[in-house]
Amino acid sequence: MQTSIDAAARVLARANMAVALTGAGISVESGIPPFRGKGGLWERFDPMTYAHIDAFRRHPEKVWTVLLKVLSDTLGKARPNAAHRGLAEMERRGCLQAVITQNVDGLHQDAGSREVIEFHGSMASHHCMDCHQAAPSATIDLADLPPRCDCGGVLRPDIVFFGEAIPTAALQRSAQFARMCDAILVVGTSATVEPAATLPRIAKQHGASVIEVNPEPTYLTTLSDFSLMGAAGAIVSRLVTALDAHL
Repeated sequence: MQTSIDAAARVLARANMAVALTGAGISVESGIPPFRGKGGLWERFDPMTYAHIDAFRRHPEKVWTVLLKVLSDTLGKARPNAAHRGLAEMERRGCLQAVITQNVDGLHQDAGSREVIEFHGSMASHHCMDCHQAAPSATIDLADLPPRCDCGGVLRPDIVFFGEAIPTAALQRSAQFARMCDAILVVGTSATVEPAATLPRIAKQHGASVIEVNPEPTYLTTLSDFSLMGAAGAIVSRLVTALDAHL
């Protein structure tokens, strides 16, 4: 295992196809708490009570009031940080072909990334549980919860709740990128939650180099070819700078 940012940048610069897999850790510097771990949302909210699709169907008002309103308000204030901007810059330079994200915050797109696969959906849009009409989040009035469609049905965000399957298209495209890439840059996730956790392993099995960026060692560290420990914004920024010597 290597810890050299310059060597990792060389791998990214020479890759025919490189992709990134990101998790909640990349957005912490944007003011969004992680879901798991110390200070995570699941320390405050029981996910089976507030983030399971069955709980939402039974008590949408409670789920909206306790969890989704808080999440909406937090994401509404968040802005991309140096790590998001760095990945977008890598894509602009042709060093990164896609970002596969487990996040629902839309910050990769805000930073300028164009090829983004949202593994767990997005808070940017909602749809009606009854008539299935879609609506951008910016048009939804959260003064009365749960928000409702013109037909009277309850609106829900287009995220993947516990108890729901990953969208087929996102799952298939992510697996295809993992099989085809020759480098995968994993930022801000320990890669322990399935099925996203399988992607670095699939990439490794098909010969790709695994580059991990995390603040501390994780389950993924032993699998990685490069383990770059530190804050996501600082490490990704240094990777972008190091690319200059290899392009």
